[in-house]
Amino acid sequence: MTLEEIHGQETMPETSDSSSSSAATGNRMQKAGKALQELLVSSQRRGCLTAGVYESAKLMNVDPDTVAFCVLAADEEDEGDIALQIHFTLIQAFCCENDIDIVRVNDIQKLAAIVGASEEAGEPRDLHCILITNPNEDSWKDPALDKLNLFCEESRNVNDWVPSITLPE
Repeated sequence: MTLEEIHGQETMPETSDSSSSSAATGNRMQKAGKALQELLVSSQRRGCLTAGVYESAKLMNVDPDTVAFCVLAADEEDEGDIALQIHFTLIQAFCCENDIDIVRVNDIQKLAAIVGASEEAGEPRDLHCILITNPNEDSWKDPALDKLNLFCEESRNVNDWVPSITLPE
C-alpha cells in the first residue's frame, strides 16, 4: 500500500459549496503566511536562521537533526533556472527523508523585507533557501513553528507535499 493510498482512505470533510471551501483555504493560507513571517523574525532574532542554497545544503549535510523547518523561495524569473530547480529538488528530497517540513514562497522581495536583503559585506543575500534551526529542541518552542508544522501536515493529507505560502503585505 502506498502513502497516497493510505491518505486516500482517510475521510476528508465535505463542504456544501466551493466558495466556502476556497474561503477556508484562503484564510488557512493567510494564517500560514503570518505564522511564517513570525517564525522568520523570531528565529533571526535568536540566530537560528540559515540563508542560502549552499549554506543550507552544508548545514543539512553536517547536522540535519538541528533543522526544524525549510523555506524555498523563487520569483517568476527563477523558475527557468535549471540549476536552482535541481537544488530545490535535492533539498526537498533531503527534507522528506529527514522529516523536515518544507514550504515554498513565491516572493523573494517580501522575504528580503522580513529577514534583511544583504549581509554585512554588502553582497546580496541568497534567500532561495532558508532553514530554521533548533540547536537544542527543549530550549525553544515557537507557536508559529507549531502552526506551520500543522499547516504542512494538513497539506500532506491532501497530497500537497510542498505547499506554497503567500507572505502578508
